[in-house]
Amino acid sequence: MPIQVNLDVMMAKRRISSGELAEKIGLSQANLSILKTGKAKAIRFSTLEAICAALECQPGDLLEFIDSGIDSGNDGLIDKGINSKNDNRNESGNDNGNGE
Repeated sequence: MPIQVNLDVMMAKRRISSGELAEKIGLSQANLSILKTGKAKAIRFSTLEAICAALECQPGDLLEFIDSGIDSGNDGLIDKGINSKNDNRNESGNDNGNGE
């Protein structure tokens, strides 16, 4: 995965345990463990904000992009309608003029 989670590193720097951090941010230890191990597929901004506040750090201290050297293309962003070039196309790729 090209995004590496460095939460464990920041926790070690701040000398805070998983249990203490989980309690501070209102997250279960199980969910915090999923974040720490990099197994999470997503993170809510509110959770990221709470972690950054508790650890007195920036999001960039916790998340790092690792360039794997492989061109992964658009990762399906066009298919999901996220690419602005296709704002007026439906799922089949046809322009329907109303943005759907």
